[in-house]
Amino acid sequence: MRIGLFTDSYLPQVSGVATSIETLSDELKKMGHHVYIFTTTDPQVDPENDEKNIIRLRSIPLISLAERRIVLKGVVAAYQVAQTYHLDVIHTQTEFGVGMLGKLVARQLKIPVIHTLHTKYEDYVHYIAKGKIIRPGMVKYIIKNYLHGVDGVIAPSDIVLETINRYGVDIEKRVIPTGIKLDKFIRPEITPSDIAELRAKMNIASDETMLLSLSRLAEEKNIQAVIKSLTVIRDQASVKLVIVGSGPYQEKLEKLVEELDLTDIVIFTGLVDNQQTAYYYKAADFFISASTSETQGLTYIESLASGTPVLAVNNPYLKGLITSPVFGLLFDDDAQISETILKALTTTPDFDQTLYDQKLYDISAENFALHVYQFYLDKIISNNQYLSQKGESIPRQTARLFRQAPAKTVKTVVRTPKKVAIFAKKAIKHAQILKKYGKIKLK
Repeated sequence: MRIGLFTDSYLPQVSGVATSIETLSDELKKMGHHVYIFTTTDPQVDPENDEKNIIRLRSIPLISLAERRIVLKGVVAAYQVAQTYHLDVIHTQTEFGVGMLGKLVARQLKIPVIHTLHTKYEDYVHYIAKGKIIRPGMVKYIIKNYLHGVDGVIAPSDIVLETINRYGVDIEKRVIPTGIKLDKFIRPEITPSDIAELRAKMNIASDETMLLSLSRLAEEKNIQAVIKSLTVIRDQASVKLVIVGSGPYQEKLEKLVEELDLTDIVIFTGLVDNQQTAYYYKAADFFISASTSETQGLTYIESLASGTPVLAVNNPYLKGLITSPVFGLLFDDDAQISETILKALTTTPDFDQTLYDQKLYDISAENFALHVYQFYLDKIISNNQYLSQKGESIPRQTARLFRQAPAKTVKTVVRTPKKVAIFAKKAIKHAQILKKYGKIKLK
């Protein structure tokens, strides 16, 4: 199967969406499929040395969120490459420029398009012009409009499914939680001495409980609530909170720690390389998060894969993930954080290998990719049946027999609707750029 993943957010950008896409791509390739990632350019990436299956379209930083980018041009280039690679299905991962482009390309190629809704945008609109342009109440209509014409939507959790249903979206939906690459976190080569060394480096004694927070340091992550809970428990238990990450809210968090006189038990590490996060998970006694903005949160399953229990806000997703006290405890609101931490210190059962092994498969990237592939297959079959009933040719079967030269490709583009046709004059230029990148070959 030939799959096109269209996303405005991808590596080296740091986000759960980027990680999820990389995981899905790698696992699908292991299954023998061909995966092409259409995304934005990035100043940290040299196109000449980029992976050959990544097609980057010219982009600019997003206002008020500079680490995210929005596509500027490349409609025809994306169309040409998608046609050259004979895609069977398109899977959009974001709802902006590249996501909309994915829908457009799928329509022209007459192939199915599936979308994953990763984010509860109501919690993030304040980043765009301080919420003055897009308000939370508008999100419903934006997402519903984007999903119009999409063949199916993936919800990474029951929380997202409930949101989509509340929006009144009437297309097929499937709940498919994002999995992780287990070998990144099981890491048997990380020894007890490695863990002891890391804890000693952070001045955490063996008899102290290490709480780990690992995320982007933003207000909606609610790390401030965890910090405040320490004022209640510091005299009842010997704990230290390690905060890994960086972000726009870091300065305010550091100021809060100083105001509450907690500098001796709260440690800010800054960003940690992805290959090193497993050390922090394994060094911790508990992973903790008070965020209510997560649609699923990869850090939760990364922690479990590392063998570290989770303390987090109760929601439908986590209720299905934390199925035993051995995996952690959930709290209903900020007022219960300190109580939950103290309870976890005394009631968490010993490690259970059998339960752990079962959980590992549930959260594995392999299981995740298999379910996504099954959804692709269902939609491709349904699309082919629909085209046959209409008396239209099934495009992928025809395209694989008759490969078009670039000149013919341009003529095809010109015959498409005006939104695409106005870019046709730039087609050769974009194709030459992509040839330089090593993405396609011009005959």
